[in-house]
Amino acid sequence: MTRTGAGATGNRLGLPETIAAALFDLDGVLTSTAELHERAWKQIFDEFLAARCGPGFRPFSAADYADHVDGRPRLDGVREFLRTRDITVPEGNSEDAPDEWTVRAIGDRKDRLLKTMIGRDGVHVYPGSVDYLSAVRVSGLRIAVVSSSANAAAVLDAADLARFVEVRVDGNTFAQRGLRGKPAPDGFLAAAGQLGVSPGGAAVFEDAVAGVEAGHAGRFGFVVGVERRGDDRHAEALRAAGADVVVSDLAELAES
Repeated sequence: MTRTGAGATGNRLGLPETIAAALFDLDGVLTSTAELHERAWKQIFDEFLAARCGPGFRPFSAADYADHVDGRPRLDGVREFLRTRDITVPEGNSEDAPDEWTVRAIGDRKDRLLKTMIGRDGVHVYPGSVDYLSAVRVSGLRIAVVSSSANAAAVLDAADLARFVEVRVDGNTFAQRGLRGKPAPDGFLAAAGQLGVSPGGAAVFEDAVAGVEAGHAGRFGFVVGVERRGDDRHAEALRAAGADVVVSDLAELAES
């Protein structure tokens, strides 16, 4: 994908000279686990919709994932998607049986399926992202990962990426600190604070519209949208949400 946006002419790793830290989303930006998340959500939501609506149900789609689930904390994603179908279920709690259809049970079922998929299929790391992380570290920029996933630490370890990361803010951090999930900027603001960098001095890297919205809402110095599937609709949504530049791979930024 051709680079687009006002920031495409940045002269240090594709970023403005004022940037001192890089805040990366994980799934879909550094690793291909976004694909696993989407597959897991589709299986769980389709099972729910079939049970709720019968055989004529409208399946969960790639657009549903991109618009309503991607980038959000797990339970927020459940609530938001069900809201779009005018479906309300009880919130539930950690003691819900696996076969119950509550917000918590749906989210927990998806989490178990995702872990099975990761164990079976492994974690693929985008080579361009590894090269870019290496270049970012060599350049002296600080590095954080901000992910809504509670499995971020395991994915970073499996992908051998933890060695690059100074600060990790993940789904567990959101829950422990009571942070609002994306599209609120809380996670990115927390990571920048831990690095001792102002929002204006940090760049956000996101593949999800909700994540780009969070970067824009937090007034971060630069927001990079990542669109890997050649989906013009999604690329335009990233730009509309506030991305300064949209790329198909982080390697494109290193070439700037």
